[in-house]
Formats: sequence, C-alpha cells, structure tokens
Amino acid sequence: MRLAAIDIGSNAVRLIVKEIRGERGSLKVRKLAHTRVPIRLGEDVFGFGSIGTKKERLLGQALEGFGMLMQAMQVSEFRACATSAMREADNGTDILNRLAASTGIQVELINGKTEADLIFSNFEVSLFDRDRDYIYIDVGGGSTELTLIRQGTRVEGRSFKLGAVRLLKDKVDDSIWHEINAWCSRLSAERGLNAPLAIGAGGNINRLFKLGGCQSGEVLSFDRLASLVELLNGSSYEERMSRFQLKPDRADVIVPAGRIYLDAMSMVGAEGILVPKVGLADGIILSLYHQLNRP
Repeated sequence: MRLAAIDIGSNAVRLIVKEIRGERGSLKVRKLAHTRVPIRLGEDVFGFGSIGTKKERLLGQALEGFGMLMQAMQVSEFRACATSAMREADNGTDILNRLAASTGIQVELINGKTEADLIFSNFEVSLFDRDRDYIYIDVGGGSTELTLIRQGTRVEGRSFKLGAVRLLKDKVDDSIWHEINAWCSRLSAERGLNAPLAIGAGGNINRLFKLGGCQSGEVLSFDRLASLVELLNGSSYEERMSRFQLKPDRADVIVPAGRIYLDAMSMVGAEGILVPKVGLADGIILSLYHQLNRP
C-alpha cells in the first residue's frame, strides 16, 4: 500500500510517500519520496497576520506538483495537514478553500495537540527507559510543543507560539518565554521530574544532531548542542551554507531553533537530547495506515 502525507508548515511544505506492508504482526515501511519546498508561510503570517498572494500562488503550485507526483507514484490514499502559520492566518481558511477547488487537495487545519499526537505515534515504546522521564520538544517555524513522557506514555503537554521563523523575525513576545518557564517549573514541582532526557523533533534538530556527529540511538549532550549553536551563531549566513552545507532556508533559522531547544532543555534540567528523526508527515502516514486497516 502506497500512502502519502502533505505537511504545510510555517517554514516549508513537504510531501512524503511511503510503501507500507503488514507482515507477521509488524509493519514493513519503505520511504519512496520526500519533497520539500521552502515557501515559508510564516514570513507573511507572523509579520502581517495573513498570507499574501505570492505565497498563496507558490503553495498552490506546490500542491499541484504534489498531486501529479502522487498520481505518477500510484499513491492510494493521502492526508494533508497545515499547522501554526496557516492556522493563525486571517485568510487561512479562505486560501485552503480556494486551493481545494483548484488542486483537488483538501487540507486539514490541525492544532498543536493533534500535531504532537501524530508525531509521537512514530515513537516505539522500546525507545524509552521506564526509569526516567522524557521531555518531547518539537520546534517548528511557528510553534513549539513540549510534552512530558513517563514510562512510554504522554502525561501532559502544551503548545506555545514560539518557533524558529517567528523568533528569527523578532515576533515572539517576552510573555511567551515566561509562559514556558512557568509551565516547566510547575511540571517539575508537581510531577517530580526524574533525570529527564529530551526527545527532539523537527528539521533543525535533525541537522544539529548530524552536525554533532551523532549516530541513531545516541544522545546529543546539552553542552555539545550549545557549542554547535554558538559555532553556527558566530558564522556568517554564507559560511553556514558553505562550511556546514546548510540549505539557504535552513541556514538562517537553525540558530534560533537551536536556542529554543537549549532553553527548553535548561528549564527542565535535561542534560541531553535523543533525535529519532521522525516528523509530522511520518505520523500522518502511520495514522492513515491504521485508519484504513481497522478491523
């Protein structure tokens, strides 16, 4: 079965196509395509409150291309979701209605909790040490989701209007930092955090994890992450692309994203971060598969 997911984020729009087969009680998953278009809807929304005609046109062209690619790859089912930028745009619903009419692709506006649920569905319970707590941190372009995971189960979480694009454009109110700090302090006081370790999701932490020389399953230490962010911050935009081989739309947001991860980790006392390298699109496909194969 070939399934696809479209993730319309604040920084980029993604299409992932996977082939999934159920064998002997387990799933065999193979990624067939991953296309990323850096439209950066958050530039318009966080600066002006709405999405301009140029960004709408680019998004429409991307969706048209995704539709043709899915047809050529014989995708049987797909699901498209949009997150904080489209959710906050004054004209977001109107744009999605127009694009549905012109491209045939219906897009769901999902909230922070649904986004976190979809991403968390990728994580295997075997990933967790039942004797310690985990703080799941997902930093997107427009929002950050923080979740306490205990014994492999999500205990509580919250979404904040803090993201890499939003921070880059200096559109984060100081009150948001106070909200995050208060939430983390309450979490620590009421839940009694036990040697927490962070779990990171998002393209920026994936790249930082790779730059840190970490392999799958390894922990990127807080100090090593801080050194990487400091090194990138001291490098010019051009150096980040040439020396660290970052794409243009990654080279500017990776530092503010790194600072969000570091601040969140510091607030809960996490000394390191695991990076399973799964994202919203992966979770969308998995949830779609289970929906289609319910008994």
